Amino acid sequence: LATVDIAYACNTVPQMLVNLLSPAQPISFAGCMTQTFLFLTFALTECLLVVVMSYDRYVAICLPLRYSAIMNWRVCVTLAVTSWISAVLLSLVHLVLLLPLPFCGPQKLNHYLCELLAVLKLVCADTHLNKVMVSAGALSVLLGPVPAIVISYSHILRTVLKIQSAEGHQKAFSTCSSHLCVVGLFYGTAMIMLYPNMGTPGRRRNTSSCFTVFSTPC
Repeated sequence: LATVDIAYACNTVPQMLVNLLSPAQPISFAGCMTQTFLFLTFALTECLLVVVMSYDRYVAICLPLRYSAIMNWRVCVTLAVTSWISAVLLSLVHLVLLLPLPFCGPQKLNHYLCELLAVLKLVCADTHLNKVMVSAGALSVLLGPVPAIVISYSHILRTVLKIQSAEGHQKAFSTCSSHLCVVGLFYGTAMIMLYPNMGTPGRRRNTSSCFTVFSTPC
């Protein structure tokens, strides 16, 4: 997860600094498409890794004696690689649908990066299919894992309530606190970014996406 957070910054900060220092300096079409693809990949990977981490916390607290056997290195590597591959494939789908579309007009993004929804506003054609895919991806990858996270923490809470010692409560809290912070920050800002029709101004969406890039804890 820390690697994904670093990649977020490396993908967005250099071009953002260029825009701040030289506002008239444009970004190339290839560079914009690359940034869009990488941003989607990192966002989807983080979403999937958050679910994996919730399962890890569940095993650590609810099944501590079997943790080493269940979450061995092979399982961890498999889960991480699966998350990355799934994110890359889903991002490729969006990129393949985006590349053939014609771009016209001022070609000026109302965003500090080439975010997919912002890029789609520059298209001079019907983008209904693209927006449907964005909504479908958000429902499946962003909201789909929520029940798994809720179920994991329901079991964790039930286990913690059975612990009698204050030291046990403190250990359980320290195990889950960082992950809960990631879940709150990531899902809160992602919902604002991906659902622009929920009464959220574009400037606020830009601020929320910037907040996600710079403040998500590792």
